[in-house]
Formats: sequence, C-alpha cells, structure tokens
Amino acid sequence: MSENSLTVVGDSCAEGRGGIVRADGSFAGFVVQITKSLGISGPLVNLGSFGATTQDVVKRQLPVALANPAPLMGVIVGGNDLVTDYDPERFRRNLRQIYASLVGPERLVFTTNWPNIPDKLPGLEESFRAVLRARFAEANAYLDTLVDEFDLVCLDLVNAPICADPVMWCPDGMHPSPAGHQLIGTALADLIDEVRTLRVAQPR
Repeated sequence: MSENSLTVVGDSCAEGRGGIVRADGSFAGFVVQITKSLGISGPLVNLGSFGATTQDVVKRQLPVALANPAPLMGVIVGGNDLVTDYDPERFRRNLRQIYASLVGPERLVFTTNWPNIPDKLPGLEESFRAVLRARFAEANAYLDTLVDEFDLVCLDLVNAPICADPVMWCPDGMHPSPAGHQLIGTALADLIDEVRTLRVAQPR
C-alpha cells in the first residue's frame, strides 16, 4: 500500500492500555494491530495518553497531530469525559473541533463509538450506572451525526456481539484486554481497507 503513515489522538485505549506490555513499558494495543493488519511500516504517531479527555486532545494533542498529518488519522477519546468529567456542551464542541480539524482531502479518519462500558464498570451504584448509560447513549447519538457530517469511518462497538464477551475486557471494565485490542484492531483494519476500496471504486 502507498499510504504508510498513521497518526492517532486519544485516551488510554488509544495508547493501548490493557494490551500487551512491552519491555520498555509501552503498550501494544489496537493501534499496533492496525499497523500489522494494514502493512503500515511507519511513521506512526500515537498521542494517546492515560486519562486524556476531549479537552486534553484539543489543547495538547491536536496541535501535534496537525503538525504530523497522515493519510490515516485515528480518534479514540471521550470515555473519560463521560465517566468522570462530563460537560455535554464542552464534550460536543470538542468532538466537533477534533474531527473538523483532522478531516481533509485524501485523508481517512477513523474512530469507534462507545460500547456498553457503564454495565462493565465494577462497584457502581445502580443510580449512577443509569446516569452513565444515558450519557453514553447521548454521546453515541451525537457521534452518529459527526460520522455522517465528516464522512468518518466508525467501527460500531455498541452492536458488536463480541463486545459482550468478558474476554474482551480488563477487570476495570474500561480498557480492552490484549485479546480485545487485537480484535478491535483487526476489525478496524478490515473496515478501513473496505472503505478505501469503495472510495477507489467510487471516487467522490
């Protein structure tokens, strides 16, 4: 393939936390699996970091990503907003800014929606779990509008049967397990390849 570079912004899931831990302490998560599946040899810029919110991406990661543009750009962020720091207006504003800044001619931007994390998080009171379910549903509905508006490639984790399998998740309920990262990365790579093929066959 001619496109051999990838830039990713996001949180600890983008970072690869929960995936295989390398000798240097870094994580081999779904981004690494994407590069393997698509035959990407570099350069790779993964800005994902633990605890990052959409605000962190806008302030700290987005300028770096825009300085390192790639034919393939990934965005995996929002879970920390929804669970710990939720301001609906700020959340929507940040998501729109992130995607509006990254999309461009001859560029493919991919993401995922937010799976059923509320029911996986341990130790929550049911009342707060219900609040989180509503937040996640609202966030996914808004993401759907951005996917349509910006022609994003979005892997549907909400309706993926495999996401209901406990083997997919770490005990914290938030991060994919090594198996989960591999499955998500492979599914994303397959989807990216499919969309690229369609765009070549049906240029816009």
